[in-house]
Amino acid sequence: MNRLNNKVAVITGGNSGIGFGIAEAFKNEGAVGTITGRNEKTLSHSVDALGAQFIGISGDVTNFDSLENTFKQTAEKFGKIDILVVNAGGVVDGVAMGTIDEVTEESYDGYMELNLKSSYFTVQKALPYLNDGASVILIGSSAAHRAAPGMAIYSAAKAAIISLAKGLSLDLLPRKIRVNTLSPGSIDTPVFGKMVPQEHLDQVKQLWIDITPVGRQGLPSDIGNAAVFLASDESSFIVGTEILSDGGLTNISLMK
Repeated sequence: MNRLNNKVAVITGGNSGIGFGIAEAFKNEGAVGTITGRNEKTLSHSVDALGAQFIGISGDVTNFDSLENTFKQTAEKFGKIDILVVNAGGVVDGVAMGTIDEVTEESYDGYMELNLKSSYFTVQKALPYLNDGASVILIGSSAAHRAAPGMAIYSAAKAAIISLAKGLSLDLLPRKIRVNTLSPGSIDTPVFGKMVPQEHLDQVKQLWIDITPVGRQGLPSDIGNAAVFLASDESSFIVGTEILSDGGLTNISLMK
């Protein structure tokens, strides 16, 4: 249980859901470091749950000064960074997804800024603080591989993340920094409450369960376990690729 012993990690959006699941898995494997988030209440609660190995830094990944501050503070406390998990993203608060006849330029820009642009510049701003040989994990989505109603922009942004991991890996080969994508499927997190009216929540979750071959939604710990592998030396020969942690949703078709 020490695959990440004394490794320094930064997990953006580590204050809840998938990000917290990754931070908890890292802590259990001996890592130290930082989680970030915009919600002060959930950030404080998550830091308390993780214990002394992690600190919380309030920040917004779409703000370059905020990103710089996160990496600077982490390096000052723990030293150079060994693992970067670019997790923050998802639903833009107050901006609904929609079909092409419903989406405004403002909402398009909001989803691309949060889910693609911020990922690129999170890695860029981290570079001076990353150790050579560091592992960078971009969080993608199975949505990159299959269309869903009203999710074209989000799916396109996540598809770009998969491509980004390849290009950044090539850029960073001289420093032996590996960049890979970890793509979750349907994970049982509070994000469903942002996307689906409360009265339909159980029904939507069951729909996802029905089309997932393993017969359940994923848990944040499922993504955390996969992230530990990508962060550890066990994956040292894996670079510029994607791991799908989606219960078979993308690659296995259930004939019914």
